[in-house]
Amino acid sequence: MSATPTLQSFIAGDWIGANPNSALKSAISGETVFFTHRETLDFGRAVDYAKTLGHKSLLQMDFQSRASTLRAIGKYLVEHKETLYAISAHTGATRADSWIDIEGGTATLFAYASMGRNQLPSGNLIHEGPATQLGKIGQFFGSHVLVPRQGVAVHINAFNFPIWGMLEKFAPNFLAGMPCIVKPASQTSYLTEACVRLMQQSGLLPEGALQLVVGGSGDLLNRLEGQDIVTFTGSANTAAMLRTNQNLINHSIPFNAEADSLNCAMLAPDVTPEDPEFDLFIKEVAREMTVKAGQKCTAIRRILVPENLIEPVSERLQARLGKTTVGNPADESVRMGALASADQCADVAQKLELLKQSSEVVAGRGADCAPEGVNPDAFFEPTLLLNTNPDAEGGAHDIEPFGPVSTLMPYRDTRHALELAARGKGSLVTTLVTRDPQIAAEVVPAMAIWHGRVHILDERSAKESTGHGSPLPMLKHGGPGRAGGGEELGGISGVKHYMQRSAVQGSPTMLSAVTKEYIRGADRVENPIHPFRYNFDDLEIGQTLLTHRRTVTEADIVNFGCLSGDHFYMHFDEDAARDSMFEKRIAHGYFVLSAAAGLFVDPGVGPVLANYGLDTLRFVNPVGIGDTIQARLTCKTKIDQGKTTPKGDPVGVVSWDVEVTNQNSELVASYDILTLVQKAGE
Repeated sequence: MSATPTLQSFIAGDWIGANPNSALKSAISGETVFFTHRETLDFGRAVDYAKTLGHKSLLQMDFQSRASTLRAIGKYLVEHKETLYAISAHTGATRADSWIDIEGGTATLFAYASMGRNQLPSGNLIHEGPATQLGKIGQFFGSHVLVPRQGVAVHINAFNFPIWGMLEKFAPNFLAGMPCIVKPASQTSYLTEACVRLMQQSGLLPEGALQLVVGGSGDLLNRLEGQDIVTFTGSANTAAMLRTNQNLINHSIPFNAEADSLNCAMLAPDVTPEDPEFDLFIKEVAREMTVKAGQKCTAIRRILVPENLIEPVSERLQARLGKTTVGNPADESVRMGALASADQCADVAQKLELLKQSSEVVAGRGADCAPEGVNPDAFFEPTLLLNTNPDAEGGAHDIEPFGPVSTLMPYRDTRHALELAARGKGSLVTTLVTRDPQIAAEVVPAMAIWHGRVHILDERSAKESTGHGSPLPMLKHGGPGRAGGGEELGGISGVKHYMQRSAVQGSPTMLSAVTKEYIRGADRVENPIHPFRYNFDDLEIGQTLLTHRRTVTEADIVNFGCLSGDHFYMHFDEDAARDSMFEKRIAHGYFVLSAAAGLFVDPGVGPVLANYGLDTLRFVNPVGIGDTIQARLTCKTKIDQGKTTPKGDPVGVVSWDVEVTNQNSELVASYDILTLVQKAGE
């Protein structure tokens, strides 16, 4: 038995793998550091385990508790991150490269935990309101709900981000309540395996929520059904092959692809070499060529520059790239490590030879560099090319070397630049560097057609920008055409990808029962005790209060104007108001809000601790002098986010539907109030 460790798959609660199979080599030394395992996996068992035990354990939780678990898993991984950094060194990554993968991955867990706590309800159903009235008398409504799918998510990931690539898919699918099976690319699967081991050792993962496949995926895709989902990150060619799997087609199984693409960066014609934006452009391109040795699906492959600036851009880029020390990342002076493997290096070298048919090399020796103290087979020097005829077919518009290679392309005018950008046939991201908002307004809509994300860089945004190549959990990651046509991340929309949307029709009372949200027209809970006297646990959805009435006087308007400083003519100028659309003086809208609060607020000490927000405010009809208003307060939703007060008292979030009407029962104001309400004591 070899002393070199054999990786294991984590299937149906068991770690499987003892006999070595394929050798996985260090990108730095060339030595074998791990083996994949030879054992054949039972994918039928894996899928069944996910759909039974995995689904059950996840749905015993709700959105809020799963969000808390994501945060806890992220904290555990951060506490043990040095274990992952040590293993990541075998991939050829520098410490900074590994930071993107490891701590970028945990940051994604934290981001989705926060979004889940703040944007999702208690329970396992999302109501995409507001409900729409479908009948004339207000007793037939329709709306949309999302519920967790009963299948399994299969994630097929690329080699370049063994941890972030897994966690950026795991976070939203876990939050959605769907179990997953992760299949990383074999060449860096040892880092994914180490991360999954930590997650499992934490004791925080619900049983069956996450399984890991090391090695081939066998007949896994052929065992999936209509409730399942497949996501893929990798090359456009592999995405096209997987997309045509007959079983996926037969069962209409959703397939989300995020593919490597020929991303570009554009230096706008308004920027000169003396502008700070010029240096920002050089820095951004050089960084995207060298971070992770250019092995990023978002890396800049095409550099679009005005014809008159090709020479200064080329000179500055060559100078900056020339300062990039290539070698063993263990050496603190090294700024760029190796590609992930010798095979990967050979592939980049082959693609570079193809690019030389349409472009000339202006900087870099490619694979001919020979760093000392390492096995040189996986090292590739940053290489810059120039294509003086970018309108020709092929070249950098079609060929992607997945490494530190990029091609300069001159453009005549803005229109020409947009045409060249579109020649990539769909990309994940583009960067526009400009000082002129009008250029941004012209270029961005056209760029957005062909790019999943548009990054506008100027001196102001550079102070905080995360850069061209950094997908963020809050924003979509994906792109059209060659980039795969799929979408990942995107905040809560990424969670909804793993859920089933369904239209629901019925009476307001029935929809309120389904959505756990009061819908106007539904039965209400009348009680002589003020709703503000109930703690969070005892308060019922639909519990309501109809207040006494108040007649608005001229003194009210004058006093509110003096207090607020709002002397808008509509409230004080009799003649002007008479000529207005309202034909009379009207009360301040915010006076109506204040007066309504005076009608429904219970003044005594009680479980309602704070009003921290107001949503969906609309002033529907004017309130004039002599009008009489009345308010109805109804408990709309309850969300238990696990919050506590500074004193440690547990609280929940309650939103209240408020309707303010006049003496004719006409709605004059409508809004939701958000409050913190104390929970019952132990």
